[in-house]
Amino acid sequence: VCGGRSIVQPTRPDVRIDLHIHQDVATLSLDLSGEALSNRGYRIRGGEAPLRENLAAAVLLRAGWLQLSREGAALLDPMCGTGTLLIEGVAMTADIAPGLARRHFGFLGWKQFPRETWSRLLAEAGERAGVGRNGIPGVYGFDADPVAVEAAATNVAAAGFEGLVRLGVRSVAELSPPSGERGGLVVVNPPYGHRLGTRADVVELYVTLAFHLRQSFSGWNAAILVEREELGRQLGLRAHKVHRLYNGSLPCRLLHFHLGGEGWRQRESSGADGAGLGTIAAETQESEATAAPKTGRSGVAWSESRSGRELANRFRKNLRHLGRWARREGISCYRLYDRDLPDFNFALDLYEDWALIQEYAAPDNVEKATVRRRRNTVFAVAAEVLGLDPGQIFCRLRERQRGTDQYQRHAARGAVKEVGEGGLRFLVNPTDYLDTGLFLHHRITRGLIREWTEGLAFLSLFSYTGAATVYAAAGGAASTTSVDMSRTYLRWAKDNLALNGFQATLEPGDVRRGRAHAVWSPRGHQLIQADCVQWLADAGASTGPRYDLVFADVPTFSNSKRMRETFDAERDHVALLRGIASVLEPGGRVVFSTNRRRFRLDEAAIADQTGLVARDLTARTIPPDFSRRPYVHRCWLFSRSVGAAACYCGANKGSEQD
Repeated sequence: VCGGRSIVQPTRPDVRIDLHIHQDVATLSLDLSGEALSNRGYRIRGGEAPLRENLAAAVLLRAGWLQLSREGAALLDPMCGTGTLLIEGVAMTADIAPGLARRHFGFLGWKQFPRETWSRLLAEAGERAGVGRNGIPGVYGFDADPVAVEAAATNVAAAGFEGLVRLGVRSVAELSPPSGERGGLVVVNPPYGHRLGTRADVVELYVTLAFHLRQSFSGWNAAILVEREELGRQLGLRAHKVHRLYNGSLPCRLLHFHLGGEGWRQRESSGADGAGLGTIAAETQESEATAAPKTGRSGVAWSESRSGRELANRFRKNLRHLGRWARREGISCYRLYDRDLPDFNFALDLYEDWALIQEYAAPDNVEKATVRRRRNTVFAVAAEVLGLDPGQIFCRLRERQRGTDQYQRHAARGAVKEVGEGGLRFLVNPTDYLDTGLFLHHRITRGLIREWTEGLAFLSLFSYTGAATVYAAAGGAASTTSVDMSRTYLRWAKDNLALNGFQATLEPGDVRRGRAHAVWSPRGHQLIQADCVQWLADAGASTGPRYDLVFADVPTFSNSKRMRETFDAERDHVALLRGIASVLEPGGRVVFSTNRRRFRLDEAAIADQTGLVARDLTARTIPPDFSRRPYVHRCWLFSRSVGAAACYCGANKGSEQD
């Protein structure tokens, strides 16, 4: 009309018109809301799998939070993520209208929009919100991820609820009722296994959550949003009510529980459904209170089955035998059980006052229900025989690693523990990685390294978390150099050294080029991020440092993206030892180890190309707690000549203790 083009804001226009065409029918509509109504206006920071605000409100309404809050009950979300459930819970209790913090709606640009009426409604909602803030009960949120907790704090502040929500970094394994709270609602939206965590991690998380709810939250209510019924079964709790909801396009179930007393029960591990830890009640049906079978600390009736009793007897037998040995040798971390019984394909490691259960993936012909039942039995028997609470037991699934899976972080719970070995202290992580950070089967090997390194220059290749380096430093090594591709593991090694009073420098290495000579020092402890094969090539071609003792605990196979080429222990061990020989002092020695079960050492090629002669130390370095699996590693000592190797091993034979 005016001869010019109208100025339109595409992201937030005054009026948005939607046109939907289906075949020969066109539908024209005005957009009332603008952004989705689920956007309340307080979410400044999102997470990897955020819960929509309107779904969070629906969960709380179905869980009866309004009535519970009027009675002074507390609200607790042990996996709070970015805090959506907590914020919606405070807003509902405070009578704060949804979207009150929003500054824009689609209808605000309409010419006939009644602004006076809208202003009056806003004022009324504001007054109600001000009154409702008085008497907010305790609202608590925890998460194992500090980044998520930081994001939750930002969103809580944006919602204006600072001081009303208490946040903290805490894993589910540390879950307990907040101090001073006698009852309330535990509400949680745990991972479904799609974007956050692997299947095994998710199952372990559900089991751990359920154990703590049973153990510590008697008298509380719980509302747990699950995607699949089989995940709900992992909780081992009988839901008294179930609601169907949708999380985006995913159909979910909201399970309601009365915790403790008459409100919950477990089914026997031999139950008809084979779930092992219980089942979900029929929707909207109240469960009848029945006497639970005799259970241990975990709540699973393992004593009702013959296999459960056999497993308990084996645990007790091993504990008597290995426990005496461990106490005599001053060992606090050792393997108690290692697939001793054919039905229980697990390993159980004790780490001082907690335990790690490692489940080996079952063959495809074993039914999933059987796998679940056996897993739950192992967990329950371990808790009972060892006298541990469920929160002191960690579980993980071990399966064949493909591609770069072996290098990836498998979870982000941050359950870092400090343990002792050989008078030294180490940090271990039972949840986040493929291994804990301390290979227990190399306990004797590390002891030999400590005995052999006084006054020497020590090199550790594929150094992992630096346990061998800590032993070398404790043995009086003149210097240590640790090389690994993973900066995460090198930081871990630096922390382990510091824990024992040794200061190390972590050099910002080029992973593809060793940069060994620019950072090496004849004194101190260096940690270098580099491809070990390339690092050796660079070091051997220079007049750089030479080493008196080298420890190489090589991976079976490695195809990290950071490497120029793949590494295969069988294929490449001769070339690797050739590189090691190029940085070895004339009288130097090499401790070479691999966990490849069918590894064949090419002694003739090694002797011909490097002048190194091997002496097999495998039998002497397998500790008693791994005697059932003597192939857990292979280990050799290399030296320049047969005479030197024999002399050296003979001189130390008396000090190689089991």
